[in-house]
Amino acid sequence: MLSRVTLFFVSCFMLLAVNLQGQEKKIVQFSGIITSSGAQIPVPYVTVTNESHNNQSLASNHEGFFSFVAHEGDTIRFSSVGYESLTFVVPKVAGDKYTASISMNSLITEIEAVMPYPWASIEEFNIAFLALDLGDDDVLIAQKNISPEKLAALAQIVPRSADEIQNFNASQRHIQMSNKNMSDRFSNPIFSPIAWGSLINSISKGDFSRKKPKY
Repeated sequence: MLSRVTLFFVSCFMLLAVNLQGQEKKIVQFSGIITSSGAQIPVPYVTVTNESHNNQSLASNHEGFFSFVAHEGDTIRFSSVGYESLTFVVPKVAGDKYTASISMNSLITEIEAVMPYPWASIEEFNIAFLALDLGDDDVLIAQKNISPEKLAALAQIVPRSADEIQNFNASQRHIQMSNKNMSDRFSNPIFSPIAWGSLINSISKGDFSRKKPKY
């Protein structure tokens, strides 16, 4: 009976010592930047878990920066999709702050090659193969595609692009301006051959000779 009581008190003393030792751990502000190894590119939104303190988790920001309160000797796990998880132990420091540079290795996942086929079965392939039209070569096919009949048919169903509309409007404005200038030019008598002929005949007949005024 005495040995059991002694064992009980020893166990309680050991648990109390461990608890006091855990409470005596120094608190530090643990901060750092998480980057990708090699490229040194920030890794955003990494899950940071303190495995030594009830698995408390937080996430780094979009630039890979994190900062939280931890204890000396705590084991911190960093995990993110596409990267290998790693653990980091907070070391003993002289002050109350510690900044670390965490480098994570990216995962390279190789998958088996896949060959896509446009046919679901060999029967569909046979039907498509027998339906091939190999009578025309590439030159004849190109000539058919740019034939006036084909272009006229496409013009009925294909809407005009912005460039075509702009070019058409510019061409119409140019034609209107040209017609206006031509109309103004020919409406001026000085540019009319008929008007010049009438003027010469009038001069020859003396229609424009000066007459003495009658008083």
